[in-house]
Amino acid sequence: MGGRWIERWEPEDETFWREKGERIARRNLLFSVLSEHIGFSVWSLWSVMVLFMGPQYGVDPAGKFFLIGTATFVGALIRIPYTFVVARFGGRNWTVFSALLLLLPTGLAFAVMHPGTSYTTFVLVAVLTGVGGGNFASSMTNINAFFPLRKKGWALGLNAGGGNIGVPVVQLVGLLVIGTAGAMHPRIVLGVYLPLIVVAAVCSALFMDNLAPVKNDSGAFKEAATARHTWIMAFLYVGTFGSFIGYSFAFGLVLQTQFGRTPLQAASLTFIGPLLGSLIRPVGGSLADRHGGARITLGTFAAMAVATGVVIYASVVESLAVFLVGFIGLFVLSGLGNGSTFKMIPAIFLAQGHRKGLTGEAAESYGRRLSGASMGLVGAVGGVGGLGINLAFRQSFQTAGTGTAAFVAFLVFYAACMAVTWAVYLRAPGTVPDTAETVTDPEPRPGYAQV
Repeated sequence: MGGRWIERWEPEDETFWREKGERIARRNLLFSVLSEHIGFSVWSLWSVMVLFMGPQYGVDPAGKFFLIGTATFVGALIRIPYTFVVARFGGRNWTVFSALLLLLPTGLAFAVMHPGTSYTTFVLVAVLTGVGGGNFASSMTNINAFFPLRKKGWALGLNAGGGNIGVPVVQLVGLLVIGTAGAMHPRIVLGVYLPLIVVAAVCSALFMDNLAPVKNDSGAFKEAATARHTWIMAFLYVGTFGSFIGYSFAFGLVLQTQFGRTPLQAASLTFIGPLLGSLIRPVGGSLADRHGGARITLGTFAAMAVATGVVIYASVVESLAVFLVGFIGLFVLSGLGNGSTFKMIPAIFLAQGHRKGLTGEAAESYGRRLSGASMGLVGAVGGVGGLGINLAFRQSFQTAGTGTAAFVAFLVFYAACMAVTWAVYLRAPGTVPDTAETVTDPEPRPGYAQV
């Protein structure tokens, strides 16, 4: 897997981008989406498998929430090392390997998915499915290096959105299996994905490239890890992506537990929210490109708070129709916010470079270094938010038999995200301090109003 290395890559050079770079970047984006898509499907397998787990499996709702929470947690943690492997092994090479690695959890799930398997075994397999969540971090880091800043919102949004669609697609496969073969045949779902994993790996090997200029920068990681904006953005990403992945994994189980839906009834509804949330993610990135990520993010959190209020009302009056409207609204809004928050990261660190007095390529290089390093941390913490959502549901159903208390907690959190977004990035965007270089730098330097 050592071939296909590109030695020169200068996406900010408009001539290079027009004549050569854009074509190569788009090709890599396409096959990155394919591999990440399969990764998300494997990561979210247990959101489907629990729908097949009837009374004969001997697992109660709290145990099922723990299974999907375990997969969420491992997938979030593994994003940190996955951020650095692209520079070490090459984006193409790692995409091939990480795709093939998905055969392990999928194959083991195929082997053990039947009544009589111990709960401990199910937990261990759920741990292994977490590797699918790591594909997001390596894919985003790789694609971030291929595109110029002016295209990052669109490219990262499309890459992440195409990957996110893996969640509703595996849920649609589950629905098809339950609707045709019945709830006793979960292995059919797993059998569908085993050859698809091989296809993704082969396509990555044939059509993707490694970028030689992309190198791991321990100094950049240390600086990103100590930068307050990395952790502020991680907090906001908990509110957007954490909501998306947490709700995606839990939606079907909530419908079964709170509203008494059958596996087929739950499966017929589960995929709708994740599908819409995935499709709209690139829109969030594009809107952020045009209007500023902070403004779009603030509006998204405000709307998510309203949608959560609708869900709380529906939960109290036990109205499934109103509940679905509010819950699907949360999916759409979280997808929109996913795109806008990730767009903010490269813009914030470019602004930081200008604030340090850097100009031109020096500022752009600083922004690329720090944003690439921070994305793994932001993505990992955001994924942990999905675990928080599943644990909140587990506790709420254990103590009250309903998810209402969990939604109240989510409402409070969205209000906090609104406050942070406004206070840090919109209330006082600030002007870049004057420096000696201002005289020779005719370009305006971005403050936080532009992130």
